[in-house]
Amino acid sequence: MQLPTHAYVAVADGEKLNLFKNTGEAGTLELTAMQAPEVERDNKGSGGRHASSAANPSDSQQEEDGFAAGVAEMLNKQVMAGHVEALVVIAAPRTLGELRKHYHKTLSARLLGEIPKDLTGHSLKDIEAAIVAA
Repeated sequence: MQLPTHAYVAVADGEKLNLFKNTGEAGTLELTAMQAPEVERDNKGSGGRHASSAANPSDSQQEEDGFAAGVAEMLNKQVMAGHVEALVVIAAPRTLGELRKHYHKTLSARLLGEIPKDLTGHSLKDIEAAIVAA
């Protein structure tokens, strides 16, 4: 996948978000780390239940889903404010599924692609390689 200059890349799992911007010129991929805005962690995600049992998500899973919903909310705000023209989301598969539930239609329209991999603890080189391979 080729990213335009200034495209954003969000790399997330259920606990952590890394945000990058493509600063490469003319089709060159060169990601630069950015300070991610604060993510609201109180959102309980789509589960909405607080009690744990065999049939309900665990508390830690609810926290991860809530974090994913908060990431989507933050990305929606960035897109709606005009800060993000193009976006790639890289997330652990379960987190990516939760993120999708909360995308605003404007974010969906600016989404260049999604990569279902957990790369939050990986190097910038690994992240760039995953984007090029996608």
